[in-house]
Formats: sequence, C-alpha cells, structure tokens
Amino acid sequence: MADETNERVHEAFDAVRRDLDDRLGVEERAAVERLRDAAAEGDAVRAREELAAVKERHGWLHEELVKHPGLAAVIDELALWGF
Repeated sequence: MADETNERVHEAFDAVRRDLDDRLGVEERAAVERLRDAAAEGDAVRAREELAAVKERHGWLHEELVKHPGLAAVIDELALWGF
C-alpha cells in the first residue's frame, strides 16, 4: 500500500479513536486496532473479517465506524482496491 494511503488510514483511525475513545472498552479498542492494522496493511480479506466481527459483536461501534467522515473516505478508497 502506498505510504500516502497508509498515512490516511492511520489518520482516519486516530480521528475515530479521538472521537470515540471515551465510549470504547478494552475489547472495542482492540477491535478498532485490528481493523486499522488490516486496512493499513492493505489486507482486504482480514479487514472485511474484522469489520464483520465488529458488526456482529459491537453493532453500535460498527455504525459509528461506517458513518465517521474520515474513515468512510478510507473505506471508499479501500473498496476500490477490493475491500
């Protein structure tokens, strides 16, 4: 993955953490980190699996992630790459 894209992924997830950190428990933080790592590595299969796991276990968090402006833009970009 290009450095610029990797940087945008990290910036988007940092923004998510800033916006949601007070609502995240240990498990939710770990889920966000796993999703971020998969996206930053360009691992579409793992990222899809992590996002599905978040949706299954933490519905409210999934909703917040997909509607977060910075992260939504990154997800759109990843979708173009097969995410």
